[in-house]
Amino acid sequence: MTQRASQLSPQPMDALWMPYTANRQFKSAPRMITGAQGNYLIDDSGRKIFDGLSGLWTCGAGHNRPEITEAVAKQLATLDYAPAFQYGHNLAFELAERLAAMAPSDINKVFFTNSGSEAADTATKMARAYWRQQGQPTKTRIIGRAKGYHGASWGGISFGGIGANRKMWGPAMESDHLSHTLLPQNAFSEGIPAQGANLADELIEMVALHDASNIAAVIVEPMSGSAGVIVPPAGYLKRLRQLCDEHDILLIFDEVITGFGRTGDLFGANTFDVVPDMINVAKQLTNGAIPMGAVLTRQFIYDTVVDAGGAPYNIELPHGYTYSGHPVACAAAMASLDILEQEKLVARVAELSPYFEQGVHSLKGMPFINDIRNLGFAAGFTIESYPGEPARRPFELAMKLLEKGFYVRYGGDTLQLGIPFTTEKSEIDALINAMQDTLMDAHGMKKTG
Repeated sequence: MTQRASQLSPQPMDALWMPYTANRQFKSAPRMITGAQGNYLIDDSGRKIFDGLSGLWTCGAGHNRPEITEAVAKQLATLDYAPAFQYGHNLAFELAERLAAMAPSDINKVFFTNSGSEAADTATKMARAYWRQQGQPTKTRIIGRAKGYHGASWGGISFGGIGANRKMWGPAMESDHLSHTLLPQNAFSEGIPAQGANLADELIEMVALHDASNIAAVIVEPMSGSAGVIVPPAGYLKRLRQLCDEHDILLIFDEVITGFGRTGDLFGANTFDVVPDMINVAKQLTNGAIPMGAVLTRQFIYDTVVDAGGAPYNIELPHGYTYSGHPVACAAAMASLDILEQEKLVARVAELSPYFEQGVHSLKGMPFINDIRNLGFAAGFTIESYPGEPARRPFELAMKLLEKGFYVRYGGDTLQLGIPFTTEKSEIDALINAMQDTLMDAHGMKKTG
């Protein structure tokens, strides 16, 4: 145990129930982060660790950006908090206008939340509200997708499709799930896979089962990040859009991971050339500095709900959060978006994605690699399992990489990369070389060449 970690007595360490963490294992061998700068985390021994997941898909512009620090400090000294209900502050309106201008097509209304989980709950509540105010209150069912992730709230685990996130809780919201698009015939696809667009036609079966009069919305990630970077086949999302239009079903894109540059476009919707009815964002919105999320919606959804509000003093949508549009979060978001635009980081991701793609696919044929998937600055690796222990080997490999100075995410039977937008080619090379060495060492092989 390092000196800093050893200074933590068992009592305060035991007091924290850590999220999405193997608490017993962690507390027996803590991995403590004490600082960060640029593309690197700093541990409690002062060691620099390349941040191969941009925090948690959050810090694409790198850590501790002075522009964000300055904006946050200035806002704290000016207006630290303003009530979000019945009152407003200028920065929330300015940020909403900016996001509306960035969003695809006529997606031009913004509702602020504090996280991606809250954005998922908000979007699906908006979908129900829309249909109720349209005079179709039976349209309540939400259709998700297997291996989809939409946060850890009751709504998120209901229409999310990762089994480990669902099994402990029992019944939640009524929901159904389309099949995932992780197909054997697309193994080792570089970028968008070619086969499987027909899987979107499962929505026809859902309509036949429930009738469209009972279905409010379909919610999917343009790219399923938490399940291991599952990229949908070419044409899949366009077909889903077509079917939603045919059956009067709203389409929600959860872009908490893909929003603001990860795919080499501002939104995954741009990458796949599909305009959904709502887009959920968070994470990169503030570069991870302050918690914030948002739901971006099309004009007709806002108009339907607001126009049915009755008297002008009535609250049209009885929904929101104490910290919706928090002034300090707005300041962080404005500074983060400034960096994204001024440094042309989205274009940088698009430019360097082929180099990253070449690097990750160079690991094909390495021990334990059963599949590799990538899009933009994201990559997922399916790892060969120990018998009956799919999560063990990814954990072991991730810990070996951490010893070498590289942080990657492990989850289920996958390793995941989501490198910072500011990553240099030399850092991509170092990461791929470290992964190759780790895989070969774990297999007892000697590196050649």
